[in-house]
Amino acid sequence: MADETPRAALRRMLGHVAGKRVLELGCGPGEAAIGLAREGATVIAIDSAAAHADAARAAAQEAEVRLEFHATDLADLAFLRADSVDVAVSADALAGLPDLDRVFRQVHRVLRTGGIFAFALPHPMALCMPAEATPEGALPLTRPSLTRSYFDDGQVNRGTEAEPVTVYPHQIGTVFTSLQRAGFRIDTLLEPEPPRGAAGRVLTPEAVLWRAKKEGV
Repeated sequence: MADETPRAALRRMLGHVAGKRVLELGCGPGEAAIGLAREGATVIAIDSAAAHADAARAAAQEAEVRLEFHATDLADLAFLRADSVDVAVSADALAGLPDLDRVFRQVHRVLRTGGIFAFALPHPMALCMPAEATPEGALPLTRPSLTRSYFDDGQVNRGTEAEPVTVYPHQIGTVFTSLQRAGFRIDTLLEPEPPRGAAGRVLTPEAVLWRAKKEGV
């Protein structure tokens, strides 16, 4: 769907969550976790930034939704038993990690057999394009230009000058191999078309959405 945001597409990839135990990696302000809980899921939300976890906890209290929060490294899931989670999801947080192998192994450990792991990463080609947005009202008819190599895995600074965000490019082949090595089977890979009217890199998908399942032993 051309007008569907990557977040909406990622949520759709989870399917029905009522009665399921859901782990969110990188809960941010808690909007997604609260939404999942309202749909009947038991949600465990973690964030590596204590301030984010605190803000999400406050938002859940205000919304009168019961959630479990943890401020911890995204790969530090020792507080969860093996085979205790039905669904794991991450919208933005994995982009800030240079190495995904440890996270994939830990998520695989806590998921039940057949459990779903869905996550989004910035599209590696989008990270090669200039960050400047097209002026309002302008037509995106200029030829796209590259400012970095697709194979450059060094960090990229995004966000705003006041709040810079560091992300790491993850090539599609590398992510595919890492998931398989951790014991996952990839069943869906999406590159959502940018919404109509989006400024900037309208010719390049913003994100790659992955859905993988934990295979049986």
